[in-house]
Amino acid sequence: MAYIGLEPSNSFVSLKRQVITGDGTASYTLDHSVASVNDVAIFVNNVRQDPAGYSISGAALTLGGTIQSSDDCYVIFLGQALQTVTPDSDTITTAMLKSNAVTTAKITDANVTSAKMFSGFANGITMADQWRLAATINNPSDGSLIGTNLERADDASWSGIGTGMTESSGVFTFPTTGLYLVKLKVVTPNASGAAANMYINVSTNSGGAYDSVARIIQGEGNSSTSYDTGNADALVNVTNASTFRVAFQVDGLASAGGVAGNTAYTVTGFTFIRLGDSQ
Repeated sequence: MAYIGLEPSNSFVSLKRQVITGDGTASYTLDHSVASVNDVAIFVNNVRQDPAGYSISGAALTLGGTIQSSDDCYVIFLGQALQTVTPDSDTITTAMLKSNAVTTAKITDANVTSAKMFSGFANGITMADQWRLAATINNPSDGSLIGTNLERADDASWSGIGTGMTESSGVFTFPTTGLYLVKLKVVTPNASGAAANMYINVSTNSGGAYDSVARIIQGEGNSSTSYDTGNADALVNVTNASTFRVAFQVDGLASAGGVAGNTAYTVTGFTFIRLGDSQ
C-alpha cells in the first residue's frame, strides 16, 4: 500500500480514555485540548453521544445535558492515538534495546547497590586488613618467622573491609583468591651494630616452601637507642586461597636486638589489600 509522507513504523497504538464523574452539571474539563467535537467520542451509560449534541472549546466540554455520579460517562480521544505508549509487561526483550542505549543518566544511584557491584565485579577493593606486632620480640632466631605477639589492629578509628586474613603461628591465610597488595613496615632496635633483614615470604603449597618476594635490609645500629625503620611491599597473585600463604621472616637479629612492637599503635605492621580478581 502506498503512503503520503512517511510510512508508519511498526509500533504499539492506543487511544487515550478519560472517565468523567458526573456532579449534576453539564460542564467538565478534558485531560487534553482538542480542536473539534469530532476529535472525541463521548459515551454516557455506554451510549455514544451525537457530536452535534455537545460542544468543546479547547479542554472545556459542555454536554447536551447534565449527568450524575451514578452515570457511566467516558471520553475516547480519537485524535490522541499514540505510537509510543508503554507496551505490555514482559514484551520488551534484550534484543529490542539499542546498543549503548542505557546511559548513566538513566540509572539512579540508589539502584547501584554493593550486591550488584561486587557480584562478579572484576575490580574494586573488597578486602582490606591490618595486623601488627603487639609487643617487641627480643633476639629472634635467625631465619625465624614472626609467629608471636600478633594482633589485628583495633584502634578506635580503625576499620577493615570484608573478610580479613586469618593467622596461625605467624602464617597468614587469604580469605579468597585475588590480586593482593601485601605491605610490611618493620622497626628494629639494634643494640650491637649488626645488620638486620626482614622478608615477605609467599608459599603456594600451604606453607610447605616459601619464596622470598620482598626484603628489607637495615643498617647497623650504634647503641641501644638506635632504631631502624624499613618498608617493603609485594603483589601476590593468589590463584588458590586454600594453598597460598604469606609469612614474615627475620634474619640477623639473634644477638643484635629485636623487632619492635606495641599494642597501643602500630610500630611493626602488616597490611593486606585485595586489589581485584586474580590474574
